[in-house]
Amino acid sequence: AERLAAAVPLFSCPHLSVSELMAPVFKNAVIKIFSALLLLLPVAVAAEETHETLSAAALAADNQCEHSAGGDCALNALQKRGQKLSVEASEEAHDKLWGSCSQYGCTPSYHSWMGCQCNSACAQHGNCCSDYYSKCAPGTQPVPAPTVGDNPPVTSTPGQLYGHPTPGASYPSHAGFTLMLVEEFNSPIDLDSDPIWTWSDGGLTEGQVRFQKQNILFQGGKMKISVSSTPAVNPQTCSHAEVADIPDKPLSSGEFRSRHNIFRYGRYEVRMKAPSVKPGNPNIDGNFISTMFVFRDAKYKHWREIDFEITGEGPAAVTTNVLSADNTDRWKEGIQESRQVSAPNTRSDFHTYAFEWLPTSITWYIDGKKVRQKTGGGVPIPDMAGKVMMNMWIFGETYGFGGRKGHNNVYPMESEYDWFRFYKWDGETHYPCSGFGAGCLTSDDQYLSSNNPCDGIPQTGTVYGKAPCRAACHR
Repeated sequence: AERLAAAVPLFSCPHLSVSELMAPVFKNAVIKIFSALLLLLPVAVAAEETHETLSAAALAADNQCEHSAGGDCALNALQKRGQKLSVEASEEAHDKLWGSCSQYGCTPSYHSWMGCQCNSACAQHGNCCSDYYSKCAPGTQPVPAPTVGDNPPVTSTPGQLYGHPTPGASYPSHAGFTLMLVEEFNSPIDLDSDPIWTWSDGGLTEGQVRFQKQNILFQGGKMKISVSSTPAVNPQTCSHAEVADIPDKPLSSGEFRSRHNIFRYGRYEVRMKAPSVKPGNPNIDGNFISTMFVFRDAKYKHWREIDFEITGEGPAAVTTNVLSADNTDRWKEGIQESRQVSAPNTRSDFHTYAFEWLPTSITWYIDGKKVRQKTGGGVPIPDMAGKVMMNMWIFGETYGFGGRKGHNNVYPMESEYDWFRFYKWDGETHYPCSGFGAGCLTSDDQYLSSNNPCDGIPQTGTVYGKAPCRAACHR
């Protein structure tokens, strides 16, 4: 306060000398004023915390980003998908930013000044630092169990391959994992009747596309997701996948996804090629986001995501993300950790993208080379099952994420998927369900889990106390 008092004359009364203005009475008055302001800081913090407790009620009245005329909502949408750490930023530096047991040390009791806790009671209260088990209690981290009273675990038969593998083919093995699902895309998959896969009727708030089944193509031994300049055919306002009403979008695209939240710890691999913005020239930049990820649906209750995002801002632009949040449908600071990783030209040829998801780590690979590993940090490693998804979308007209040169885009634009494989972690005891069905799903796994109006999956649950919208199936 004394330093601030000394600084005030220099800015407010430049025509008087410092000695004249720093008379004792004036100086003491300034000190008292700034001291009082400092005392008000805890009140402001408490008010902010109270505001947070009202977020659910506020979202009930304003839960659709597209209905907002202001810029804050668009910014949140941009950050949700595009906030990045620089390539040079290390996981260790990020740990220090959020707090970690490596930083705090293992403690015998709770400390309010710590952003997360490193004591033996933290698991009970759900506030452990992400590296608590590795630093303070190695070998003791429990694998999350299903909710008491829900269906018991039913695991698939070991050694049996599901999906559409090539008969007689030999597939690579990975220590600690068992191959369970293979999609070769050699023949069309009926996305209305397949027991594992379906389509999304969604569309991101910040994007220009609406997803529809017609934009998921199976041609030449590949699955192709096509962005078209033709809008979706007779789209219904209500989206089951987004659990919300979606306004008209100028473009259409597709999202291939699993029917149920049945994927958890394991190794996920896809061989894919990102689109050329202009046919025949993979070096011209534009705007697109081409993906493979695991996402827990619906995000209103438990938002969990691990992904690869290939974008149009450069031939080697690849971002890896992990998100974890509860009781929110919007991005906010602290729910996401992102990193751009080194990659080859994603558009000129096919490359293999993989991540290994374990209870204590996530490791990303490109063409068998490790490009990132997460073991700590402020965002917890997801511990709940989700759906596998692959899609491509275009950001809004500002092209705020996915590449600034969207004016170069030539449609139709296609991302290609050669194959997909899922290897279950050998320590996983609950997921996937037998036959990749719904037999082991908990009630939480089935919350607002419909993907489209034709999938036959009940839209069970409410959105902030309100019934979800409903669309009709028109095949």
